[in-house]
Amino acid sequence: MYTSLPPSRQVSLLILTGLALLMTITRFQPLDHFLELPDASWSVFFIAGFYLVGMARWAFPALIALSVAIDWVAIQHLGVSNYCVTPAYWFLIPTHAVMWFGGYWLRQRASQDWRGLLRLAASAFIASSVAYMISNGGFYWFGGRYPEPNVAQYLERFARYYQWFLLVPCAYIGTAALLHVGVQRAVAATVREDGQRPAND
Repeated sequence: MYTSLPPSRQVSLLILTGLALLMTITRFQPLDHFLELPDASWSVFFIAGFYLVGMARWAFPALIALSVAIDWVAIQHLGVSNYCVTPAYWFLIPTHAVMWFGGYWLRQRASQDWRGLLRLAASAFIASSVAYMISNGGFYWFGGRYPEPNVAQYLERFARYYQWFLLVPCAYIGTAALLHVGVQRAVAATVREDGQRPAND
């Protein structure tokens, strides 16, 4: 993903709406099973951090509120298990904040060359890994679902699910990067064609 200037407010709101829809579609378990799409919530916050410059003060809490509302509706009205809703549920705030910051960090350093590709990969990898440590560790140690938590069991569970929680957000982020580059190049080509087209007399 690369951009030299922040998107306009209209474009930012369009991006925010699209990300909210993506999170809603993939976070609802019944829709998730129907569409076979993994939860995009972490990547939504990463992509939002990249694009929504100057909107973090309200866009971040708005997306947090949306994620909570989705979970509440799914549990209360769609029969989804509340197993993951524990005192550790609050750890989702720093989890999503880490993803947002990963996107924000990338924006300051993004470029369409091999260095930019390395920064994209590094930021997605590090943000997803730290987010997983916060979310997984919070649930295990503070969620109350394990009567006798211990380091050995925690490390076993950490390793069991780590790959999935790394690959899913990185896949969404990589797809967003490809779309970004494609749109930028299409816009640039259109601008060049308009500039070369003779003006009507």
